[in-house]
Amino acid sequence: MNAAPLKTIIPPALRRGDHVALIAPSGPLNADINIGMQWLTDAGLRVVCAADIRRRHNYLAGVDSRRLQELHGCFSDTNIKAVMAVRGGFGSARLLPFVDFELIAENPKILLGFSDLTALLNAITFKTGLITWHGPMLSTIMRTGRPALDSSLVVLGSCRPSPLKVKGLEIIRPGQAAGRLMGGNLTTLVHLLATPYEPNWQQTILFIEDINEPPYRVDRLLTHLQQAGRLEQVAGVIVGGFLNSDLRTLADIELIWQRVLELTGEGVPVWANFPVSHGIDNVMLPVGASVLMDSGAGVLRFQEDCLT
Repeated sequence: MNAAPLKTIIPPALRRGDHVALIAPSGPLNADINIGMQWLTDAGLRVVCAADIRRRHNYLAGVDSRRLQELHGCFSDTNIKAVMAVRGGFGSARLLPFVDFELIAENPKILLGFSDLTALLNAITFKTGLITWHGPMLSTIMRTGRPALDSSLVVLGSCRPSPLKVKGLEIIRPGQAAGRLMGGNLTTLVHLLATPYEPNWQQTILFIEDINEPPYRVDRLLTHLQQAGRLEQVAGVIVGGFLNSDLRTLADIELIWQRVLELTGEGVPVWANFPVSHGIDNVMLPVGASVLMDSGAGVLRFQEDCLT
C-alpha cells in the first residue's frame, strides 16, 4: 500500500537574474548544449554547471556518489532556483536509496527533466510533496529551437500554467476526471513498482510516453501495470508519443491506444496524441499538481498554482 499523499510543496517560479544549475544525474552528455546555454543567458538567467557535465563513467555521467553529490549540492545552494537535467539515459533510479528527501523538502526549487528523470521526479514528489517538472532538457530542446525554450521558460515563470488545449488531441474515451498528475516514461515508471519510491497511484491522472519500445513491449508494460492493480486506481490516462520505427502508421499507434482502453475501467477518460514525448513536442507538465481532464472542451486544466 502506498502512503497517503503529502501536503503539496510549491517551488518558486523563475525570475530574471535567477541561477539555474545544469546537472547530469543519468547518462553522460553527448550533445552540444552551448547554444542552449546561451539562450538561457539571453533570457536573463545565470547558468551554472554543477560540474563537468560531459564526464563519463561507462554508460553513466560519473559514479553514483558524484551524481548524488551534485543533486544534493544544487538543492542545498540557496542561490540556485532551478535544477535542470541536461539529458536522460539511465542512472537516476540508482540514486534513489541515497537521496536526502528531507533536504529537498526543506529547499524547494524547480527540478526539470524527463525520460530517465521520471524516476527522480515521481519519487521526489511522492516522498516530499514537492511539485517537479516533466519537460524538455537542454540537449533535447535543441531539436525545436529557441521558441520551444521560450515557451518552457514562460511556464516556469508563471504561478499557474494556462489550460492546455492540444491541437490534434484524440479523445479515445470521453469524460471528466480530476486528480494529481503522475507519470512520464512508461518503462522507467514500471521499474518503480514494488520499490519504496513507487508513487501513489490512487486518483491520479497518469501520463505516459516512451521511445524505442516495439508495440509488444509497450503492451507488456501496460499489462504489468494492470495486473499489478495500478491502472484500476487511476482517474484518467493521457497517452503521449511512443516513438519507434515499428510504429509506422496511425493504425500501429492505435494498437497502443486500444490496449489502454482494454485495461482501464469504463469511467476512466483516455486521451491520446498528447504532446509529451521524446520528439519535438514535449509540453511542460507539473508532476504532483492537481488537474482536471475536461474531455468536452478537450482541455487539461490546472486546478492550483504550481509555482509561487
